[in-house]
Amino acid sequence: MARFLGYPLTMEMFIYGLGVGLVVAAVVAFMLISRISAAKKEGKEEAERYRRMLSDRMELEAEGLKRIKEENEELRKANENLRVSLLALRDKPGRKEMQRLQILQKAADRLTLNSPGFGPVWQAALKESEEEFQKVYSGFIPFIKRHVPGRTDAEVIDVPEDQRS
Repeated sequence: MARFLGYPLTMEMFIYGLGVGLVVAAVVAFMLISRISAAKKEGKEEAERYRRMLSDRMELEAEGLKRIKEENEELRKANENLRVSLLALRDKPGRKEMQRLQILQKAADRLTLNSPGFGPVWQAALKESEEEFQKVYSGFIPFIKRHVPGRTDAEVIDVPEDQRS
């Protein structure tokens, strides 16, 4: 007969001890298996959540990228329209005349500074031109031109040379 810690060990005791140990081992194994399966389930849920988050983020980024591309295309078209408009405005009637006027103004300023007798004559001519422009602008000269016939070099009636006055 075997002894365990000074007590006699019988077959019944051994079977009871083995049964209790197996029950405890089964309970511990069941608890471990349930924890592992819960962890796996939690891991799968988290992975699925991350997949959904990634999918949502990719959709948002795709929409944002699409919007940016559309906006970029619109800006490219607007830029092209502005470039064409700028070219049209550069060639617009009056633009070259304004450039020519600026060039003439610079030349007149240089002549005024560099030529001693040019200044007073230029100022008088400028004043006369301004007065004439004011008359045209106010409507006096167009009124006269409309109602008073001007002198022309055109021959309206065929008049012989010796009868012309």
